[in-house]
Amino acid sequence: MTSLANQLGPLRAPGTPTPAAPAHAYDLGLLVLRLALGLTMAAHGAQKLFGWFGGGGIDGTGQFFAASGYPSPKSFAVVAGLSETLGGLGLVLGLLTPLAAAAVAGTLVNAIAVKWGGGFFAPQGIEYELLIALGAVALALTGPGRIAVDRFLPGLRSHRLGYGVGAVVLGVVVAAITLLLRK
Repeated sequence: MTSLANQLGPLRAPGTPTPAAPAHAYDLGLLVLRLALGLTMAAHGAQKLFGWFGGGGIDGTGQFFAASGYPSPKSFAVVAGLSETLGGLGLVLGLLTPLAAAAVAGTLVNAIAVKWGGGFFAPQGIEYELLIALGAVALALTGPGRIAVDRFLPGLRSHRLGYGVGAVVLGVVVAAITLLLRK
């Protein structure tokens, strides 16, 4: 039996770059999670923005937002559609992952608030929205893994927990402000 220290590998001082290594199972797992969440959210955004995949487009989504009590419903439809599309594509690429994840999570906080009271389980409940929101939060906190564009960006080569926490807080604060604007 190996010790926990041997399983975890050598400890590094904070800020010390991680040496380059081949992709591990967790990098592939994070890629699969990013693809699943990112493509799902990008498709939902395309429904809102363009009416693709059976969506309502800006007009239909705007009507839903009006019925849900949002002021300037078409503007909120555009913001939600862009947040979902760009956040989703950011997750797919592993590009600015903490911010992409925050955009997805923040949008879903609003979706959860709108559906609140319908129970937990689908189709009226919030389980789907909660699962995607928490998956996005997990990606913000863990980072995208090494199979990501972030790996090639200065300052994002090695994920820092503080970036993820800051992004999640930003997403929740913006979501809360948005919810305060609802009637």
